Amino acid sequence: MALHFELVTPAKLVRSEDVHMVVVPGSEGEFGVLEGHAPFMSTVPDGAVQIYKTEGSAPEEIQVRGGFAEVGANGLTVLAEHVEG
Repeated sequence: MALHFELVTPAKLVRSEDVHMVVVPGSEGEFGVLEGHAPFMSTVPDGAVQIYKTEGSAPEEIQVRGGFAEVGANGLTVLAEHVEG
């Protein structure tokens, strides 16, 4: 099983891929999302989104500045105001 993850800015789609887990910096602390997570929404402050492509792998970090995260039936979408790099 895999989690579908999308990272989007107002300018473009940055990522769209199936991964094992994503850890997002939420407004009330970091939260991890795996396949089958309950529907959820959160604001996203400045911080690092950590993407785990497979179970036990080292995370890839992407710095984001502000935005929202939504977990739904289609997976996790992070709508970031700006993505570093």
